[in-house]
Amino acid sequence: MQNEHNVYRPYSASSRLGGCSCGEHASQQEHDALAQLARQQRQQQAETLSNDFIESAAVRALFPHEPTRRNFLRAVGAGTAAAAIGSLLPLQDLQAQALESKGSLEKKDLRIGFVPITCATPLIMAGPLGLYQQQGLNVQLQKTAGWALVRDKMLNNELDASHFLSPMPLTISMGVGSSAQPMRVMAIQNVNGQAITLALKHKDKRDPRQWKGFRFAIPFEFSMHNFLLRYYLAEHGLDPDRDVQIRVTPPAEMIANLRAGNIDGFLGPDPFNQRAVYDRVGFIHILTREIWDGHPCCAFGTSQAFIDQNPNTFLAMYRAILNATAMANRKEERDKIIHAISGPGYLNQPPIVIQQVLRGRFADGLGKVQDDPNRIGFDAFPWDSMAIWMLTQMKRWGYLKGQVNYRQMAEQVFLMTDARRLMQQAGLPVPPQNRIGAFQVMGKAFDPGKPEQYLASFPIKRA
Repeated sequence: MQNEHNVYRPYSASSRLGGCSCGEHASQQEHDALAQLARQQRQQQAETLSNDFIESAAVRALFPHEPTRRNFLRAVGAGTAAAAIGSLLPLQDLQAQALESKGSLEKKDLRIGFVPITCATPLIMAGPLGLYQQQGLNVQLQKTAGWALVRDKMLNNELDASHFLSPMPLTISMGVGSSAQPMRVMAIQNVNGQAITLALKHKDKRDPRQWKGFRFAIPFEFSMHNFLLRYYLAEHGLDPDRDVQIRVTPPAEMIANLRAGNIDGFLGPDPFNQRAVYDRVGFIHILTREIWDGHPCCAFGTSQAFIDQNPNTFLAMYRAILNATAMANRKEERDKIIHAISGPGYLNQPPIVIQQVLRGRFADGLGKVQDDPNRIGFDAFPWDSMAIWMLTQMKRWGYLKGQVNYRQMAEQVFLMTDARRLMQQAGLPVPPQNRIGAFQVMGKAFDPGKPEQYLASFPIKRA
């Protein structure tokens, strides 16, 4: 029988699967206070919400193409569709198995850290939009000033999980730059979403070969920002350790340093690239997707100790993050997300700045409006190959000494197998098993099976 109260509305031809509406109105605007209260009450019922999610995921799995689902529902009606799907899938058995597999949560009250940048969009929006709550979790999001503090709070167990720069769990696990403690990457938070921003006085120096003597800021040594900036400079013939200065600077301080002339530019996270344009102190030289389209930047992770002590809580948190990341990647959700994350408790930025980043239509600081819908994306899948590339760059620039077992370390830290399983259970798109995650950086192919050959191919390196 059709479940007409399902908060995800899988049988509505006018809905989108994703839990955004109560299921009783044609549009969000038609929601009144009573309908909103009813939806909130239903979300508080963990068993009901779990059943709703399983039913929604099953419909989404049968109809991965959204227009096909809507056309089918318009053609046969919600009741007929529900009956037909119920005859094909044992929904009640699946719902019962999901409740049984969840088990009781060992810890419901969690402290999750984040640095206020757009890379953290999924884990931030999961708070105000109720995605942690859907999994039975009470999450306190803790804004953190910088990455060294994130690392220290995780090592001291002051946070249960956190927003990381994606190389950080690798270095912490290996004891590089800190005491060693096994960390795990549950999901990539964002892909792309960074830029090289230069001071306005350098408008006439668009060729990197003119940058000798420049001072650049990055947010942390063990960051994609550092590795991408070094790669970009070296590809243009500059030695990043000898021809320029690279300084670690918290993202929130980059604009002030650019304005004061302390730095000539930075490779940093948004919204600070766009904020430099908004404040008329800098221009966007290049988006990092032009260096490596689809590159990871930030990740969501926790310690192996937390996973061992709280396996059910870990899975609940994992599900919340995967669902939030999938939602963040849907362009039609971006307006709602902009409103949710712009405020003082989160990014604390003018909504127009966040809007330009997330929508991809933005002023570049050079008098033009650029249109790049892929300026930032959100793809949770933590490819081993991404971790292997990061390790090659750590070795290239002297952060790692001696022999490195690239594959073993990547598989230990990046939970690709777990992500695949949980994404499949949630009905989210999963890459084919035979994909190895190969990619190109500035036109140069990277084969994750041959990291040493890749490393040896660079003329500028420390290793």
